[in-house]
Amino acid sequence: MASFKTYRVDSKFKLSRIDPGAKPFLEGSEAAQRQELDTLAIELDRLQNLLHAEGRRKLLLVLQGLDTSGKDGTVRWVFSRTSPLGVKVTAFKAPSAEELARDYLWRCHAVVPRNGEITVWNRSHYEDVLVPVVEGWIDKEKTRERYAQINDFERLLTQTGTVIVKCMLHISKDEQRERLQARIDEPDKHWKFSMDDLAVRRKWDAYQQAYEKALAATSTDEAPWYVVPADSKLHRNLMIAKLLVKTLKDMKLAVPPSDPALEGLVVE
Repeated sequence: MASFKTYRVDSKFKLSRIDPGAKPFLEGSEAAQRQELDTLAIELDRLQNLLHAEGRRKLLLVLQGLDTSGKDGTVRWVFSRTSPLGVKVTAFKAPSAEELARDYLWRCHAVVPRNGEITVWNRSHYEDVLVPVVEGWIDKEKTRERYAQINDFERLLTQTGTVIVKCMLHISKDEQRERLQARIDEPDKHWKFSMDDLAVRRKWDAYQQAYEKALAATSTDEAPWYVVPADSKLHRNLMIAKLLVKTLKDMKLAVPPSDPALEGLVVE
């Protein structure tokens, strides 16, 4: 039986040991798997309503991955049955001049979830220990400093009621090639393609190494990392949906006691 522990990052973590094409959480026919995903999406909606009703805690889902790994698709399918009022999504692009004038965590702290909310970060503060490292903009000492700052930041969030789930969507180089080519070959997908995608792809090995080091340094008891094999889009979505449902159930959410004034109240 598939276990999340297998894909949880620890101190001995090696990204190369995880097969991007693995499908440990897929069982049965494709039709059955899609039905299961729909059932999980409905359950997520129920649990999000409980989270909102309780009003004391919140959940932050961090999605990281190379281009075409499926961050947008994950949001689209995993939260397909959840009320748009219950889930907020923030996509992090290259920092603006306004953001560059402040510390790198400022733009993240501004969009953390409120009590009762689920917030999804499509990319995140981890861009600041990936891109600058690969491009050589920061040295090893500065990188280690940022790892520590990120751990402190996430500890602050967890100590103030935020449950953090971090997922690295792990795809193979061959799968990325096929997805990028599809964006080039299909005119209605051209908007998804950027020549910068190819520049990043040429640094594939450097990004794999940067991810491995960043995940190992920032996977903590309070905010663990999970590596999600993502060559299969359906597997990716199912694994993350199951992880979120498990996380919310483990929170033991409960509706607060009713107002005694409502007992026997009749609306005329």
